[in-house]
Amino acid sequence: MASVESGCLKCSWFQVKKKQFFVNFITIMMFGAVGTLISCTIITFGVTQIFKRMDIGPMEIGDYLAIGAIFAATDSVCTLQVLNQDETPLLYSLVFGEGVVNDATSVVLFNAIQSFDLEQIDPSIALQFIGNFLYLFLTSTLLGVGAGLLSAYIIKKLYIGRHSTDREVALMMLMAYLSYMVAELCYLSGILTVFFCGIVMSHYTWHNVTESSRVTTKHAFATISFVAEIFLFLYVGMDALDIEKWSFVSDRPGTSVAVSAVLMGLVLVGRAAFVFPLSFLSNLAKKSSSEKITFRQQVIIWWAGLMRGAVSMALAYNQFTMSGHTQQQSNAIMITSTITVVLFSTVVFGLMTKPLIMLLLPPNPHKGTSSTNSILSPKSVTVPLLAQESEADLEGHEVTRPSSIRNLLTRPTHTVHRLWRKFDDSFMRPVFGGRGFVPVEPGSPTERNGHGWH
Repeated sequence: MASVESGCLKCSWFQVKKKQFFVNFITIMMFGAVGTLISCTIITFGVTQIFKRMDIGPMEIGDYLAIGAIFAATDSVCTLQVLNQDETPLLYSLVFGEGVVNDATSVVLFNAIQSFDLEQIDPSIALQFIGNFLYLFLTSTLLGVGAGLLSAYIIKKLYIGRHSTDREVALMMLMAYLSYMVAELCYLSGILTVFFCGIVMSHYTWHNVTESSRVTTKHAFATISFVAEIFLFLYVGMDALDIEKWSFVSDRPGTSVAVSAVLMGLVLVGRAAFVFPLSFLSNLAKKSSSEKITFRQQVIIWWAGLMRGAVSMALAYNQFTMSGHTQQQSNAIMITSTITVVLFSTVVFGLMTKPLIMLLLPPNPHKGTSSTNSILSPKSVTVPLLAQESEADLEGHEVTRPSSIRNLLTRPTHTVHRLWRKFDDSFMRPVFGGRGFVPVEPGSPTERNGHGWH
């Protein structure tokens, strides 16, 4: 299940406008990393206080911490299907970016929890826990970046990977999957690794391939992402029909319902506890009103993270089953409660997502026409969504150098982006390729005949 989820992340990255992602990178990291930790803390504290009074069975401190990590993992697929990244680029980038970083943070946090004996917590254990969390996060990120750079170098420099659509597409897919497998073999976060591998590949590798390979990868990854999401929902639905787990809790149905209700309530509270405060902090650092997150957008961000999905299911099975079976009633209660929360949040909250967005953000009729035209235009077919950074942004509008420390502090994202662009153009792109650094090679009938895509 985790491998299918990572496939969704990898494929989804090839369909998002990465410029918006990096412009809002600090806010996304606040929501995805800091927000996940806050939500995990609140859920853990809540279940520790409430479950002990409910007497659901023997549970250790590690189980409570694992529950916090399990239900801090969001699934924002429903909201992303409704949002239009052309009409609401800020909101789409925040929901998408936070969802991906949240999944990675939850898995890394869960792995860090499992790697320690938490029966005796002291300051040294807490420091080791934080160190292990940072180690998993950084090493998984570096592995993904390395795999992405390796794929770019192979396709750009070596003959075996160039100017053949079959080889280019196969190398891109296999290198991404290889990064995930290596991460899992090294007990790292495969989701985080494949995510950053997708970032690097979209920035370097994708621009090194022929036009036919670009069109093929765009539609192939979109299709794989769609199919993977279908399999995830089918798996969750079929697992809900497993009689064995429900038979363990058949004599205590009230307890199972109460546990599900408590978990759902803590998810609501934990989500609100960081979305609105962190949005307020993010708005303080932005001067332009168009860059600020409005209250209605904050409500949608809060709502988008209420759904729980495959990551929560995978982590719950990892924590509360042994050899694929639930051996204790408390474990069975947690498994069935997780299934209940996932199904309830996906079906009920998912169905209410579109009406809520239509109510808070009514569609703009003037933007609808341009959006439709852009979808039908030839450029929208040949140029994937990941590459829709305008040439003006890349070539003609260089961000001005900050004249003081105050400018550096008030516009950190733009300053870091300028420094990165300078380093990227001087050192990275000449070696690994990318936009404008790879000569056009005839690799498809479109390129050979000099015609556009029809």
